[in-house]
Amino acid sequence: MMPLLEVRDLKKYYPIRKGWLNKQVGNVKSVDGISFDIMEGETFGIVGESGCGKSTTGRSVLRLIEPTAGQVLFDGQDLTAMNANELREARTQMSMIFQDPYASLDPRWTVERILEEPIITHLNLRHSERKHRLQELMERVGLSSYQATRYPHEFSGGQRQRIGIARALALNPRFIVCDEPVSALDVSIQAQVLNLMQDLQDQLKLTYMFISHDLSVVKFLCTRVGVMYLGRMVELAPKKELFDHPLHPYTQALMSAVPATSPKAKKERIVLSGEVPSAKNPPIGCAFHSRCPIATDLCRSTKPEWREATDEHFVACHYV
Repeated sequence: MMPLLEVRDLKKYYPIRKGWLNKQVGNVKSVDGISFDIMEGETFGIVGESGCGKSTTGRSVLRLIEPTAGQVLFDGQDLTAMNANELREARTQMSMIFQDPYASLDPRWTVERILEEPIITHLNLRHSERKHRLQELMERVGLSSYQATRYPHEFSGGQRQRIGIARALALNPRFIVCDEPVSALDVSIQAQVLNLMQDLQDQLKLTYMFISHDLSVVKFLCTRVGVMYLGRMVELAPKKELFDHPLHPYTQALMSAVPATSPKAKKERIVLSGEVPSAKNPPIGCAFHSRCPIATDLCRSTKPEWREATDEHFVACHYV
């Protein structure tokens, strides 16, 4: 099977400037050379601590922010090499669901105007066709068409996120980046939104890139999962394989923090020492060596190679 999305050595550095001459004195390495593929129809998860570069990766893939280096191939076409007109056309096949369902919606616009904006911009539809499309979108995400004249502040958090999902579906995309779409919602509402996303994926044959720090949500929704730490990918595997047999010490620590579902289950918690290093000055060698319980001098001096440890299970660690 050919991948729908191929990411090759993606980097996003933010320059640090100082002085009267605004001289660049360094970089914040938000994303530091990651590679992965996403197959058509799957849900690919990206997990990690806050600040590890998950959201920057999602936005760089769509070129909402310009990557510093690397390639992003969508259906065989290099998004990073496209000019403005080519990218505008390609973006009809891609979309994004944002983390904050209130901040991502213009409070001055009605739901009708919010949903019609991408349709007017990209599709040549008559007024009656736009109204029919609007009604279809509202009903597809579980809202009533009469609510289209309301403003975002008149909806609950879960309803606002449904509006965000409807906007993401407006142009019938094939690929959607979901940037922690349920993290701002109550647990009961999270379940409703996740079930909705699953149903939409089955009905519309969608491909998701699902960014989250909640491992229980990732385990429920995703098919394969990549683990990021300090801008780098440290492990990638099918969901079951990753949760049953985590190889990287950082992944093992993350898994140990997930609460056990049974009160009888005994689980040893792995507590990491120290603080996450700054992305302005990441460690030489393995990015995790300053907190790793099995780190050696090799880890402190040499960056581990990204390799396939077992079938479809990739890891970046010298001792796995």
